[in-house]
Amino acid sequence: MSAWFNPARELDALIRRVATSVPALGADFDPQVRPATDTRHGDFQCNGVLAAAKIAKLNPRALATELLAALETEGTLKKAGFESDVAGPGFINFRLTPAALAEWIHEYRDADAWRRGASALYAGRNVVIDYPSPNTAKQMHVGHLRPIVIGEAVARLLEFCGAKLTRDNHIGDWGTNFGILILAIKRKGFILDASSPQALEDLEALYKEGSALTKADPAELDAARAELAKLQLGDTANTALWQQIVAVSNAAFQRIYDQFGLKSDVTLGESFYRDKVDQVYRELTECGLAEESDGALVVWHDDIPRFSRDAETKLPFIVRKKDGSSNYASTDLATILYRVEHMKAEEIVYVTDGRQQDHFQQLFITATKWFKATNRKLPRLRHVWFGTILGEDGKAIKTKSGDPVRLQSLIDEATAKAYEKVSEKNPELPEDERRTVIAPRIGVAALRYTDLGSNRTMDYRFSWEKMLSFEGNTAPYLLYQAVRVRSVFRNAGLKVGQGEEGASAPETPGEIALARKLLGFSAALEEACADLRPHALCTYLYDLAGAYSSFYADNKVLVDEPAVKARRLALCARTSALLESGLRLLGIEPLERM
Repeated sequence: MSAWFNPARELDALIRRVATSVPALGADFDPQVRPATDTRHGDFQCNGVLAAAKIAKLNPRALATELLAALETEGTLKKAGFESDVAGPGFINFRLTPAALAEWIHEYRDADAWRRGASALYAGRNVVIDYPSPNTAKQMHVGHLRPIVIGEAVARLLEFCGAKLTRDNHIGDWGTNFGILILAIKRKGFILDASSPQALEDLEALYKEGSALTKADPAELDAARAELAKLQLGDTANTALWQQIVAVSNAAFQRIYDQFGLKSDVTLGESFYRDKVDQVYRELTECGLAEESDGALVVWHDDIPRFSRDAETKLPFIVRKKDGSSNYASTDLATILYRVEHMKAEEIVYVTDGRQQDHFQQLFITATKWFKATNRKLPRLRHVWFGTILGEDGKAIKTKSGDPVRLQSLIDEATAKAYEKVSEKNPELPEDERRTVIAPRIGVAALRYTDLGSNRTMDYRFSWEKMLSFEGNTAPYLLYQAVRVRSVFRNAGLKVGQGEEGASAPETPGEIALARKLLGFSAALEEACADLRPHALCTYLYDLAGAYSSFYADNKVLVDEPAVKARRLALCARTSALLESGLRLLGIEPLERM
């Protein structure tokens, strides 16, 4: 029998099936299979019998014994390599035998095998993920770090677990700011050059000047509105300028994306939906969801107190502004419809700042009612929101002038600091390799991992010292551990994965503990995908590195006994492959040396 990729999930399914033959349990029984709280007693626990026994007014230990007898009669437990026993008032413990651990290690040996095992989680489901979605004509700053790294990690996790994924970079490329910007460009006679590294910075400065003028002079504001109106009506000159602004912005964004290994499948900005919002207005009105209010078209959700018209703080969902123009609400609704009809989306994931929670709650509620009223099938809608990056002072991180820190400046500083750290730790490496290969990789990895290592819904404090440390739960530490595992094979004159023929089952406590930690990868994947929180994978990789260190300290790998050497090389090979595959799922490319 093939080893189960995620024994906990498969064990849960098996117990549910067998429980139907136990009269006091039945088809609705929830086994509550969990990793064991104390691994001395087993690898997994079935905790659900206690609740079931209470309802049935039976002795929980007797009921657990009856369930275990049914499982053993089934025979599957033994075939799958489980030992089991009833403990305490009615818990059932399950422990994988060393032979079963060895079978898992043999069967799940690389990323392709793990991907096949994990594919059941999404099983070809069509998923659209919306990230990083910056606004055009603005430089990317520190606030864009989180949507880039969280979005990319979530995308890779979903794809690895079997989703048919479409990455949609829904850029903000339409709106009132373009009138101000076009007017400023014309006044200055500015020539746009998408290939210039300074082009976006110059555009941003032009916008700030133009915005200040429109605030100070009503005539300037009218002139900017006139330019916007011309753009919206399709004026050739203004449309050409708008296209150049978007091209300059996208070129600058791509330079950042390239440093993070981010690639989009489609880039459909708000402008793409400007001729699709009329259908939204019409259908929302016809099905009675939207109504006129002070010249705007709004949606109230009176069934939800927070968004009702009677709420103390009024939060109407405005889908068309007083001046008749669209906004985020209308284009986001049109986007959902397009993704369903043209991308066949079964699930849509949005990666944005937590401050947009109200918007997405109202968007999802409105879409649910709209699709129901129009007999359409609504995809699953998920908002992957995140907290704020804080400075050492506990406040939102900014420059001394009070402006947001530019993302490129952050990357450059991370690379410079990583170069100093690597040069200090391993000065014998060639200078060019340290500066152009290792430092950029570690610098970006450190930025990335620090962000992903904390629960995404929490704020976190930015600390160069912590993120670039070679100790603790950091990118440099994990990258170094991956290099360290590879060194075992270099020292043996082998490639990773060689030398494990004839491996016996793990025997020593360190071998068994590492084998169990390797098997835990499947549960970590499932946990990370359940609520799209990559930190679960970060925690697992850190724990795996720790388990390997303990194993390596107590178990010499290159010993004379062939079977012992082979099984320890197998454990090293899986650790190497899992560390590197896990880092790649987070968007971090491992190094050969550092």
